[in-house]
Amino acid sequence: MKSLPILALIGTVLFSTAAIAQTASDTNVEILKQKIKADKKMIISQNMDLTNTEAEQFWPIYDSFQQDLDGINQRMVTTIKDYANTVNKGPMPEDKARKLVNEALAEEEDEVKMKRSYSEKLQNVLPTTKVARYIQMETKIRSLLRRELAEQIPLIY
Repeated sequence: MKSLPILALIGTVLFSTAAIAQTASDTNVEILKQKIKADKKMIISQNMDLTNTEAEQFWPIYDSFQQDLDGINQRMVTTIKDYANTVNKGPMPEDKARKLVNEALAEEEDEVKMKRSYSEKLQNVLPTTKVARYIQMETKIRSLLRRELAEQIPLIY
């Protein structure tokens, strides 16, 4: 997984869709997202060591996982935009802070539930060690992306 630092840098762009959208066309943003997804898929492919039979069964599940993950990412972007809009207006009202906390926690809970669900699906087609490797890679990638986000998003006041 030597390529992960590069992915983290690129991944920052994925989660900064709102900022990018202000300076680039929707087409350019979509092209960049597709490039990031392709790079991630290449990293996963290089590290999974799948047989041909395993690959035939793994990749459709992977694609479905990524589609569901996109939904969570979009929710995260919406929450971040909502946070930024509120912070830019001044002090954070208590009710808004409560709403944002609940949204952020719900997104994290949904991601864990999704990983658990896909882990079970993958265990039907891959050895458990490969399932664990895949979940580990997804978790590492998400952790790097979250770190980048944490550095860019100011604390609430």
